[in-house]
Amino acid sequence: LGKAPTQADPDRYLHQYTHCEVLVVGAGPAGIAAALAAASTGVRVMLCDEQAELGSSLLSEAGATIDGLSASAWLAEALASLEGRVTLLPRTTAFGWYPDNLIGLVERVTDHLASPDPRLPRERLWQVRAKEVILATGAIERPLVFPHNDRPGIMLAGAARSYANRWAVAPGRTVVVATADDSAYAAALDLHLSGVAVATILDWRTDPGAVAEQARAAGLTVRTGMRIEATTGRKRIAAVKPSGGQGTIPCDALLMSGGWTPSVHLFSQSRGKLRFDEAIGAYLPGEPAARVRSAGACAGVFDLASCLESGYTAGEASVPRPFLVGGVLAMASSGAPNPVAPHARAFVDFQNDVTTKDLSAATQEGFHAIEHVKRYTTAGMATDQGKTSNINALATVAGLMYRPLPEVGLTTYRPPYTPVTFGALAGLARGPLFGPVRNAPMHDWAAARGAVFEDVGTWKRARFFPKPGETMRDAVSRECLSVRNGCGILDASTLGKIEVVGPDAATFLDRMYVNDLTSLPVGRCRYGLLLGEDGFLRDDGIIARIAEDRFHVTTTTGGAAGVLHMMEDYLQTEFFDLRAWLTSTTEHWATIALQGPFSRSILAGLVEGTDLTAMPHMSVRACRIVGVPARLFRVSFTGEPGFEIAVPACQAQSVWNALMAAGEPTPYGTEAMHVLRAEKGFIIVGQETDGTVVPGDLGLEPMYGRKKRDFVGKRSLARPDMVRVDRRQLVGLLTADPNVVLEEGAQVVSHGSVGHVTSAYWSATLGRSIALALVANGRARMGGTLSVPMPGGAIAVSVAEPVFFDPAGTRLNAHMPHGGGNTAFTIPDAVPSAIRLIVRAAPAATTAIGLALGVLLGSVPNRAVR
Repeated sequence: LGKAPTQADPDRYLHQYTHCEVLVVGAGPAGIAAALAAASTGVRVMLCDEQAELGSSLLSEAGATIDGLSASAWLAEALASLEGRVTLLPRTTAFGWYPDNLIGLVERVTDHLASPDPRLPRERLWQVRAKEVILATGAIERPLVFPHNDRPGIMLAGAARSYANRWAVAPGRTVVVATADDSAYAAALDLHLSGVAVATILDWRTDPGAVAEQARAAGLTVRTGMRIEATTGRKRIAAVKPSGGQGTIPCDALLMSGGWTPSVHLFSQSRGKLRFDEAIGAYLPGEPAARVRSAGACAGVFDLASCLESGYTAGEASVPRPFLVGGVLAMASSGAPNPVAPHARAFVDFQNDVTTKDLSAATQEGFHAIEHVKRYTTAGMATDQGKTSNINALATVAGLMYRPLPEVGLTTYRPPYTPVTFGALAGLARGPLFGPVRNAPMHDWAAARGAVFEDVGTWKRARFFPKPGETMRDAVSRECLSVRNGCGILDASTLGKIEVVGPDAATFLDRMYVNDLTSLPVGRCRYGLLLGEDGFLRDDGIIARIAEDRFHVTTTTGGAAGVLHMMEDYLQTEFFDLRAWLTSTTEHWATIALQGPFSRSILAGLVEGTDLTAMPHMSVRACRIVGVPARLFRVSFTGEPGFEIAVPACQAQSVWNALMAAGEPTPYGTEAMHVLRAEKGFIIVGQETDGTVVPGDLGLEPMYGRKKRDFVGKRSLARPDMVRVDRRQLVGLLTADPNVVLEEGAQVVSHGSVGHVTSAYWSATLGRSIALALVANGRARMGGTLSVPMPGGAIAVSVAEPVFFDPAGTRLNAHMPHGGGNTAFTIPDAVPSAIRLIVRAAPAATTAIGLALGVLLGSVPNRAVR
């Protein structure tokens, strides 16, 4: 249908959110009457219409009068009365109905202006929450189906009437009118009075009644029971060949009307039930499912007086009555569609060129469900979504299968009613505003030092810090070795943080997490697992007990909002008797991870109010760091002894600078963090999990609270599928060639796929590649061999334990060197570079060398080893 643009949209779009008591969709006679009636009560009323002028069919009325005024005069008076009392929105299409009476409107603000005000948007998307909606959306005229009905010069009778009465444009000099409905006679009479020659009116009906006599009285020729067998003409229509072998009728325009199809799209989108009306051969609003009323032609009411009456009735009833009311009020006679014999040039869908022959082929192929016919032929699948073609297609298929039209069924009405620009839907969410970009507190510091960033959730995180000439692998390897052999520093502020407070805070968390948390002492931390009701792992994090009634809960970066929502949901709907309150503190606390054997040495001289030597692993203390209030956690995501420092985000940079000055720890990014944790077999939710993983698959069953009666997801863990021995379990993979790094997501194969690689890295610490994978019955395959298909061929891998480095965890709880007490030493500039390299490369000897150098060279105390 076209090519998407390659350049950015230069226009601006805005969103508007509003509420009203009554929203009237459609500003024809029924809609204006409804707005007048509703506005008289003083409630908030909105009236929208997709046309540039409000009035719809009234704008094309030539001789009708309302309350003694011409249609145009009554319209002007009504709009003047509504001005100031009702929000009037011309050029505004109601394109979609969403739950709880949320209606989407798109207003075209400046497309019609030659020199628009630059402060105005091109379009405005309205999201309207209405207490009551009155649908006065009118009806769409149906074309007739006959051979060669696609020639230029063939148009709908209603369109020709609008050309003549609204814009004084003649559709042709000599016209023929073909109709199966009364409304075309009004078009013929208006054109006749305007000086256009109406050659004849061909009425497909045998007894059209009074309208035919009125036309004859005006001097027009009317032939009843006459169909069209063909049209002729080269570049436009030249003649019409009626049925009965009566020759041809010359003309330069053919006006047709097969009746009117009520616009029930929005009613159907609201989940209202439609019913078929035999009299008009179309579907009408039936039983509603929302606070909606239908008035005018969309409810099957076609004559002007009845439209006005139904609009007033709907408008008056929309305000005081708080109950659901159907809007079908009255019916007007209109011609039902008449299918024709299959013909390759009898078009049903003019946009997709679907003919009656195509529909016949579909039914012969066995496609009898209308949804299948629609997709087989593409009838009704063009940008107009079948507004002029669907009823004719239904009637044709019904005739081909000798079934009543309602039995054929009805295709689904989906939003949008008409195409909506992507710009209107996006609004200001484009460019840097497409998604909220969140920068960690040390973002500018990292950017100034050349950090390469990656998107993690809505955050920008430093992925690695390359030095000149370093590749990503070089930089990550250097950062990993710095953490293992000395000390690294990481901005971990993006971790989600939730403060859980209240007398029942421990009980609440005990019910949410698999762990036993009521027994957690004040000042200690515990690694927690959060499951869904299905038993699958949702999130993990550290839970620290700050006081008897206060917990500091961390979540994954991407899971922060979801975990808080889940907790609030349970607290308000399941555990509403518990006295506990939740507060998101993600942005309040910045978190600095200081990891490595010398982390305590760097931190020692900066901490006030706590003894670092008395802090065991998985403990928390309130203290001050360079005068800044902090929560100090002795935790590790690297397998090395380390700390996570939570300080107010506004003061985080000063603490970071103090740590850098105290010992110049190596900044490391998320990539090194991933490698370090993978070496230790630590999981990342969303990487080692995929929404179908239970703790047992990861070897984490020991974390279940043994004395706990229940926790979220516990019952699901007992389902047979959850305890199958062939479930995919976390294992390590070692490639036969240690230099080959597997691709994450690659399949693991043994006579068919048995799993997939979840993480794969080059480990500078181990001098080889490592990988984690979920493999069926993985623990029983330890020591075995599998293969991983790669673009260059299958890679042989051996199945190993998922902990590759320090499996006993001796480093985590090892004595952290600090130079005697809390005193550490710097390496003076006089020390030769070779000795510096030895010191950095041999951490086990660093303390002894540092002490010796301190004695020999008089180093200054209270500085960390660099």
